[in-house]
Amino acid sequence: MASSDSDIANETAERAAGSALATIYVCITCRGPSGLAVEPLPGTLVAAATVEAARGTAIAVRPIKCLANCSRGPSAALRANRSWTYLFGALDTTCASALVTGARMLAAAPDGILPWRGRPEVLKRGLLARLPPLDYTQENE
Repeated sequence: MASSDSDIANETAERAAGSALATIYVCITCRGPSGLAVEPLPGTLVAAATVEAARGTAIAVRPIKCLANCSRGPSAALRANRSWTYLFGALDTTCASALVTGARMLAAAPDGILPWRGRPEVLKRGLLARLPPLDYTQENE
């Protein structure tokens, strides 16, 4: 049975409070490829699976409403301190452990860029966007 939105938020509150190495944002309003609002929503299921996959790690999972990627959902984004932010789409519950692996890799990346080598396949083919950190300048490269 899927966790409720509040259960998911409560389970990750400690890690999200600042002790997390990286954060996975999972859209809980994503309807999936059908576009139909069938409960439970696919995004909620992906969020619950990701919370479970991150249990016992220093990775925070934060369910959010809408990543504005409705045509390629369910969606999730990865971010670590001073890193680039990565947006992925076409996810399902089987992608949860890949998201956690990607978040760990991103947190460990000295340049804030998610390495291609070793990245789970779903995070290679499902990549939609890479956004620079707020303090990014071209000189950073």
